[in-house]
Amino acid sequence: MGIEPFTTGAAGPAGERVAERVSGRAGDITALRDFVAAVAALADRTRNDADAMARGARPLLHELVQQDGWLPDEFAQPHPTYYQQYLLYGDPLDRFSVVSFVWGPGQSTPVHDHTVWGWIGVLRGAEVETPYRLRDAGAASTGALVQVRPETVLRAGEVAGVSPASGDIHRVRNAFDDRVSVSIHLYGGNIGRIRRHVFDPASGERKPFVSGYANRYTPNLWPRDAG
Repeated sequence: MGIEPFTTGAAGPAGERVAERVSGRAGDITALRDFVAAVAALADRTRNDADAMARGARPLLHELVQQDGWLPDEFAQPHPTYYQQYLLYGDPLDRFSVVSFVWGPGQSTPVHDHTVWGWIGVLRGAEVETPYRLRDAGAASTGALVQVRPETVLRAGEVAGVSPASGDIHRVRNAFDDRVSVSIHLYGGNIGRIRRHVFDPASGERKPFVSGYANRYTPNLWPRDAG
């Protein structure tokens, strides 16, 4: 990866009870294949209209994360120190990418942006998001980043979005300090090769990075028995 994500020891909000989804058989990736086909068809229909594609993509991802058992185990493996970003599918025209994010206990991202629209759907466990915006120039307060709203918990089966137009800077962490969480991300570009930024929370200094991917290979969406 372009930078090394860091970990925190933080647990979920006090008293928060989040149901842990039980994973099923990981051999049948029909749901993922159908999802990719549906998003590709949406991209064809909307052409270069990013807003239309983003609107149409949300219900597709929501449907995908209502079921478990389709994600191959190889793309759900945590790292003992860093969160993992596995490419599940990259559109050959760079119109979108599908990624699994795997969070070890207590792991967190830096504060970062995306520069493209994206939807995040939790498949297993839960995530905690803290959204930020850059403080207006000349504001009479210390710190260059402003927290937009209280942190929110995204549970299994739920979907949330990011967009440069409506809010693109946040920090995300595993809601649990004793178990793995997995989320599925859909972005309006190949997120692993897009030049993005991490931010220093105090100074607002931003540094460029390209995340890359953790996997050595991508899943075969069209196995011999796919039909």
